[in-house]
Amino acid sequence: MKIKILTFISIAAMLFLAACGKSDADLTKAVNDKLKADGVVGITATVKDGIATLTGEAADQTVKAKAEASAKAVDGVKSVVNSATLKPLPTATPAAADPALTGKITENLKKAGCTGASVTVVNGKVTVTGEVPATKYAECIQTIQQSGITGIDNQLKKGS
Repeated sequence: MKIKILTFISIAAMLFLAACGKSDADLTKAVNDKLKADGVVGITATVKDGIATLTGEAADQTVKAKAEASAKAVDGVKSVVNSATLKPLPTATPAAADPALTGKITENLKKAGCTGASVTVVNGKVTVTGEVPATKYAECIQTIQQSGITGIDNQLKKGS
């Protein structure tokens, strides 16, 4: 009889201890501490009913995945909902026009008799548009190429 009572008390104690697991507040703190310890920046966690929800903005997919793995590693977390977003990629700023080179090429084209050509230069790359006499076309292109450019977008047309 004593063995049955001891067995019953032992089982009841184990069930009681299992039911008295960590609170959601304790788990929230534990997950956020784990994120910080793992070097995850920009993402925080809240825990409700043992389910950790991650929010915030991750620098990239690697950080987002690391945050999820860190949260799953906390004892007592049943599952993780990763609602963190990724920071948008930076947009490239258009390169500034090179007015000195534009002026130099425009002046050289005028000297060569290429009056119908129009030039824009961005980071050493020339875009030439307009129309020049067919007899001047090759000379106009050669004049542009001798100006120290890194590339040409030739949209120049041959006229009559």
